[in-house]
Amino acid sequence: MDNKPENGGDNFTPQHKNVSSQPVTVTSNPKSNTGLIIALVILVLAVAAAGVYFYTQNKALSEEKAETERQLQEAYYDLDSIGSELDSKISTIRQLGGDVDSLVVVKAELEAEKARLRRREISQSKQIKALKDRVGGYKTLLLAKDEEIKQLTAINKELAQENTDLKVEKNELNQTLNNLNEQKSQLEEQVATASQLKLEDFAVYAVNKRGKEYKDSFRNRQIQQLKVQFALSENKVAPIEGKEILLRIIGIDGNALFDVANGSGSFTFEGREQFYTAKQEVLYDRSKKQVTFLYEKGSDYDKGVYKVEVYTDDYVLGRGSFTVK
Repeated sequence: MDNKPENGGDNFTPQHKNVSSQPVTVTSNPKSNTGLIIALVILVLAVAAAGVYFYTQNKALSEEKAETERQLQEAYYDLDSIGSELDSKISTIRQLGGDVDSLVVVKAELEAEKARLRRREISQSKQIKALKDRVGGYKTLLLAKDEEIKQLTAINKELAQENTDLKVEKNELNQTLNNLNEQKSQLEEQVATASQLKLEDFAVYAVNKRGKEYKDSFRNRQIQQLKVQFALSENKVAPIEGKEILLRIIGIDGNALFDVANGSGSFTFEGREQFYTAKQEVLYDRSKKQVTFLYEKGSDYDKGVYKVEVYTDDYVLGRGSFTVK
């Protein structure tokens, strides 16, 4: 019986061949490999160079930005310091009497510069350079104003010294003038005193109806009129002028006899109002002048002592008295 394969297929007997176990060697082109390596190296170097370049550029920009910021900050501080000095110099020059209008304008410009810096409106190198130049100009201006202040200070010291000298001279002149005025016042007082008139031959009479006179002491029945008589003494320094002579007859009650119908009135003496009994105008020519008052009372006199006073030019010419018995 034939032995057939169970699968019913063709009879197949595999044939085994000897397969070598040695590795298969792949051969390549050496020139192609070298080019590839070189390309990779170049690419790596290019990338590295680009990185270095961008790093360097970024660092340079950062440093430039930092330097710009430093310069701006420094310029701001300079402007702020200059502004403070300007304020001080404006105040000093104004006190010394100098002109500060130009400095006030400069101060306003400086404050505008500071405002632009705060807003960072200045950033370009050219602008920063121009700003530094202006800061330098401000500093130069401050130095010039220092010199102006020195000159003004020297002028003010000189003026102060001159003013002191003038004050001393003025005080000396005032003292001299005061002395002269005092001497003048004393002289005027002496002249005024010397020019005052005095009475001579003072007497009071009672005149009766028949014209008979009784001197100094009398009775009511003997008095028709009172006659007050005196002489103005000679005075060579007295002015030649009309003199108003006032007569006061003072009763025993201390009041002046007063009758408007007989010419009585009032005047001011030593700040007080006084009443006079009679008045008359006399032309005085520096020579002895006789003066007579006649006064008629029209009624009896109280018994007692009566005073008589004579005034002119706010001073007393003389005094006297009489008695009614």
